[in-house]
Amino acid sequence: MPRLQRVPEANVEYAYGIYLLNTKHRLIKTLRKRYQPSIHGHRTWGSSFVLMDYLTHNGIRRGVKGMEVGCGWGPASVFCAREFKAKMTAVDLDSAVFPFVDVLAELNAVNVKTRKADFTKLKKADLADQQYLIGSDICFWDSLVKPLARLVNRALSAGVKRVIITDPGRPTFYEFCDMMAQKHDARLQEWYAIEPERFEGEVIDIRAK
Repeated sequence: MPRLQRVPEANVEYAYGIYLLNTKHRLIKTLRKRYQPSIHGHRTWGSSFVLMDYLTHNGIRRGVKGMEVGCGWGPASVFCAREFKAKMTAVDLDSAVFPFVDVLAELNAVNVKTRKADFTKLKKADLADQQYLIGSDICFWDSLVKPLARLVNRALSAGVKRVIITDPGRPTFYEFCDMMAQKHDARLQEWYAIEPERFEGEVIDIRAK
């Protein structure tokens, strides 16, 4: 049963140890007047909560370096920084999401670095000092399947210990998972989150063989 946590004001949610702002919060409304994310980075998606729940039960080591690709508002980065003291870098092609990342990080008293980049084009040198690579809802187009697979291949080859990605269960995601299973130690399973409400999805946890 989730622990009851009183939120400090309206339109603030509490899930998996962090505070989140919904789209009706005054700060979000103010940010939206100045910044307009264009690649689906306009809210916290359910797969982010699935990722947080999975990491709660299959966590990362404290204090490690991690990267969230296709971060959007960066809730998973904030969660890892808060719960595991991870040194997180939130990566997204759309720099308009970074003010939202900064607000969530400030709200939860953590530091999250941001980087504007096409995550499918990150090089080995960009990944070599990372120990974990995470992402949620990042395989939503057919055109992303093979580039994402190549990214994971580069990451594991560069020394990344684990790649963990969640998704609602799109056909494109399953195609990606099939590719991963052929080359790596990849565990795909159904998962669900219970905070701030129930969200169902899939998670793949990938390690080098």
